[in-house]
Amino acid sequence: MASSTIPSYAHLLPPSWKTQVTAWLAEDTPSFDYGGFVVGEDEREAFLLGKGKQTAVLAGVPFVNEIFAQLGCTVEWHLKEGETFEPVKRVATVRGPARHLLLGERVALNLLARCSGIATKSKRIKDLARGYGFKGIIAGTRKTTPGFRLVEKYGMIVGGIDPHRHDLSSMIMLKDNHIWSSGSITAAIEQARSVGGFSLLLDVEVQSEEEADEAIAAGADVIMLDNIEGAELVGVAQRLKERWGAPGKGKKFLLETSGNITENNLQERAINEIDILSTSVVHQSVQHIDFSLKLQIPKKA
Repeated sequence: MASSTIPSYAHLLPPSWKTQVTAWLAEDTPSFDYGGFVVGEDEREAFLLGKGKQTAVLAGVPFVNEIFAQLGCTVEWHLKEGETFEPVKRVATVRGPARHLLLGERVALNLLARCSGIATKSKRIKDLARGYGFKGIIAGTRKTTPGFRLVEKYGMIVGGIDPHRHDLSSMIMLKDNHIWSSGSITAAIEQARSVGGFSLLLDVEVQSEEEADEAIAAGADVIMLDNIEGAELVGVAQRLKERWGAPGKGKKFLLETSGNITENNLQERAINEIDILSTSVVHQSVQHIDFSLKLQIPKKA
């Protein structure tokens, strides 16, 4: 009988991710731990506090667990990943040698701040879009920080949105430079299909309705209507679906809107003529969530 237990988001992580944690710790303490010298290694308890000025989503739990595990410490979480919390909240208790707690402190807090910030913003954008009646997919983009993509994409997933393609190998995306270099949309699609095979979706960026027609006719799976907004976006999307969904056409494709999407113009872009709304607003220039780690002074006997 199938288990009813909901899998942890940590089950998504690849076998190689723990080596990244080792590298982060090595970067933060490349030689001597001068501050740790004065602290010692007596067993201590520290409270991990979620602060800031807003309700936030907790994200980054497995990374924080591994940071402290590599330092011989343990983390007891008082919230589940993906839950929201109000400031100031004790989200976890960390236990271990005092020096080791401080070795992991800044690495863990920086990671948790950004991952939770992305999850919080992702949830906000999704909630706003749903409030406007949008039923399609909200997705992040590949405009992530080099070396930190795994954490940022993870934060999007915890926040409840689609992470979009993870890298250049996980989906074929043809943008303006690919098309110009190939000579045409049709030529670019044909060349990409010849090596990508049947297993990869093909997403093509277009600048006009005419280019969208060419991409659909050539067999694109997803049509990204780049920087087409307002009434024009609605009209283009409606005409494409009517034209290519008509009897005898039988073309299956998704329409995606992207480019210059903010909270201020989200309502006009979150329309149900569109299947996918992709934006970098969920991870670029995101406000981080403030966390702190406070060592507790032992009670005198």
